[in-house]
Amino acid sequence: MGLDITVIIAGWSLLGDVPPRERLSRLRDAWYADETGLWDHDAPVVEGDWAWPRGPHSASFAVYEFRGTLGSFKPHFWAGERWNSVRDHADPLVRTELDTLLLGLIWGGLDHADEHVEPGFFCDDPAVTYGVLLARSPDSVRELAATWEQVRPRLGGLRGAFNEHAAVPEGWIGDFDKFSDLLDDWGRVLSEAARRGWGVVGLSE
Repeated sequence: MGLDITVIIAGWSLLGDVPPRERLSRLRDAWYADETGLWDHDAPVVEGDWAWPRGPHSASFAVYEFRGTLGSFKPHFWAGERWNSVRDHADPLVRTELDTLLLGLIWGGLDHADEHVEPGFFCDDPAVTYGVLLARSPDSVRELAATWEQVRPRLGGLRGAFNEHAAVPEGWIGDFDKFSDLLDDWGRVLSEAARRGWGVVGLSE
């Protein structure tokens, strides 16, 4: 689990008017563009905030910096593992909503087989889509954002069950606050993308 992850929200004006096979290369070209992209961006990285490109793509995509993750996928993976430990002890409504949310983003499900790349977003050629961990269309993003808004006010009710069944003194996402903060960051990503009518992409570089 040495993967990193970069979570990007992207406008359909950047991706939607090209075939699925070309979308990833267009996004990468915009991200790595000299002077106007985000690679080697001279702006400081601020956790819990957005980095926006300059130039022609300044209103086309942005990267979100998750709090306390150092850009690693490990916290996201371990959030799914903690959910495995606590979900049977959650209120049934919260369990259903969090199952839906996490299955759409970072959780592999009980059989660790769930895929987070929405069919048709990119092409099916793994040689082209290498490094893609997550891809959700604007419609899917709106649905996940609505699910987050439903579960967010009830999330605190999981604290006792998490402390009893999922807390780990050492390691990633070892307490409820870290679990809640990570979900809150995903909620920020989904809410901003939904507000703009954009998709969400997670890449490992």
